[in-house]
Amino acid sequence: MNEEIEINTEYIQLGQFLKLANILETGGMVKLFLADYQVLVNGELENRRGRKLYPGDTVEIEEVGSFTVAKQK
Repeated sequence: MNEEIEINTEYIQLGQFLKLANILETGGMVKLFLADYQVLVNGELENRRGRKLYPGDTVEIEEVGSFTVAKQK
């Protein structure tokens, strides 16, 4: 299942995205989460919490699911 997460800015950082998608509760958990789980952005392994995500980008997280960044309408 691919869930669409809407943003109202030009881009969102991966750490903020994980909170917005309700995967994590706090920003302090992001670094540990990225170390423990395989996160793919557009099919490439990503471990930087500051990675910028733009509308159309796809984020896949093992054991969690697949998400697409979308511009808020």
